[in-house]
Formats: sequence, C-alpha cells, structure tokens
Amino acid sequence: MNRWNVLRRHLVATGPRLATAHQVHGERVILHGTGWDGWLRVDDADGHAALERGTAVAVSIADCVPVFLAHASGAIALLHSGWRGTAARIIERALDLLVSRGIPSAELHMHLGPAICGACYEVSADVAAQLTGRTVDRPRSVDLRAIIADHARLRGVRRITISPNCTRCNNEQFFSHRAGDAGRQLGVMIAAP
Repeated sequence: MNRWNVLRRHLVATGPRLATAHQVHGERVILHGTGWDGWLRVDDADGHAALERGTAVAVSIADCVPVFLAHASGAIALLHSGWRGTAARIIERALDLLVSRGIPSAELHMHLGPAICGACYEVSADVAAQLTGRTVDRPRSVDLRAIIADHARLRGVRRITISPNCTRCNNEQFFSHRAGDAGRQLGVMIAAP
C-alpha cells in the first residue's frame, strides 16, 4: 500500500484522479469520467480508458502485456493483456469503446510495453489454438505482443511501437512470473491537463 500511496502522491501534480482495478485476466475495460478525485479501485477489470485529461490509470504486470493507447485529444487507455485477455481480444474492447466515443482507431498511437517475449513464452496446445485460431498438437511458443499488434492493425491502428524488452530475458530489470518472481511492475499512464 505504501508504494501505491507514493505513486498517488507523485501523480497528484498532473491530475486529481488515479484509477486501478482488481485484475482478473479478462476483457472488461472501464471508462472513467471526471466526476471524482482521489484513488479509485474497481472490481474485476483489466483495462481503463479516460477521454478527458487529468485521470491517471495503472495496471500491474509481470509477463503480461501492458497496452498503452493515446490520442492527441488527451484520450487514453491502458490494458493488462495476458493470454486470456489477448484471446478474448481486450484490445478490440478498448478500441470499440474509444471509437464509440469519437476517437478513430487510425488516430491512435499504441505502445506494447515490456512483457514476456515469444521465445520465452511457451503455452499448451489448447492455449496456442485459442490465441492463433490454428489447431496445434503440442505446446508451442507464442508472441502475445505480435498477436495484439495484429488485432489492433485489423481494427485500423497504424502507429504501433513495441518494447524490445522481455520480462524473462531481462529478469534483472523486470519481474517475471515465469522466472518465479512474486513482484509486479506497474504500467502507468496519464494525459496531463
């Protein structure tokens, strides 16, 4: 809790709100308005979006992908996308939400932050099939960031950057669930006022 409080104090200068959630490896994205101040923690969500400046959003990650979406207007979204969220296409839920509020996908910039790389992330045949849509007969490696980028491109996102950092390969810098770490990084985003 002390680390969260330090983060909140640090962010107060750039906006009065911080939104987080109890993450469940799902596809739910919460749209945050401006009618509140302080720290909001919602139940059972893996994504946050805000259309107005001054709201910070945060997700915790170890090997899952932090997905950052930004628009020049100040609209933002931040997602926690593990294999379940990627298979459920949480990126599409976020894009649908933003598009329905007048933010065209083609005007967004997406950054996929540090996460486990395709070389380090082996999954069961069943999980691989859910992620790729192809039947496989044995475990195989998958690249979640590449899959998310493909889903976003299909929805019109053109400006996509991908961190070169792998949480497992670069375990001296990042926490990795696959490497046995209990800790988590925070992905934090704010459209400053």
